[in-house]
Order: sequence, then structure tokens, then C-alpha cells
Amino acid sequence: MSPPQRRPAIRAVSFAEVGEAVARLIVVAGSDTGQASRAADFLLAWWDGGEWGHFPILHLCNCDASISEDMLIVMAYLAAEPTVYADAWGYRDAMAALVEQWRPA
Repeated sequence: MSPPQRRPAIRAVSFAEVGEAVARLIVVAGSDTGQASRAADFLLAWWDGGEWGHFPILHLCNCDASISEDMLIVMAYLAAEPTVYADAWGYRDAMAALVEQWRPA
């Protein structure tokens, strides 16, 4: 079996673009909009899905296109790179705040 080939859309996603997308998603997830919980579900499932829950794929259809595109930017990067989390862009504290906001003990 040959290794999967990288697709142009995935190759086009840079580390900086992902950092910008994560920043925008954190702002949405920390807000009180109707899409905040979906953005939080996405970020927290990426952070630790076993502990903080899963991300229903249908959430992509239930967000504004710009929010869904930010999620897809992160997913495209993850499809092409080794395991990496939001703290790679300096968002460890922001992720901890989302855990406290959305998954209180």
C-alpha cells in the first residue's frame, strides 16, 4: 500500500493560519452566541476528547461558514502534521478557561 498523497488544500494550510483560526475559535467559544458551544465542543474535543467530549460532525453545518472554515483549517493541518494541540500556538490558558466555562466539575 502506498502512502497517502498530500492534497493541495491540506498543503496550503500554514502554522500561522492555524494559529489565527484557533484564536478566532477561542473568541467564539468564550462568547455567549448560539455558536459558542459548537466552537467549544470542537476545541475541547481536540484538546482531550476522551475527557471533554466529542465534536458532532453536524456542528459544521450548524455554524456560520467562517466558523466552520476555521474548524476545517485546523482539521486540514492536523491531517497533514503530527499530533499538535492549541498550546503550540500559546493557547494553553485559553483552553483551560474553556474547560472551566463549558465543562465545570
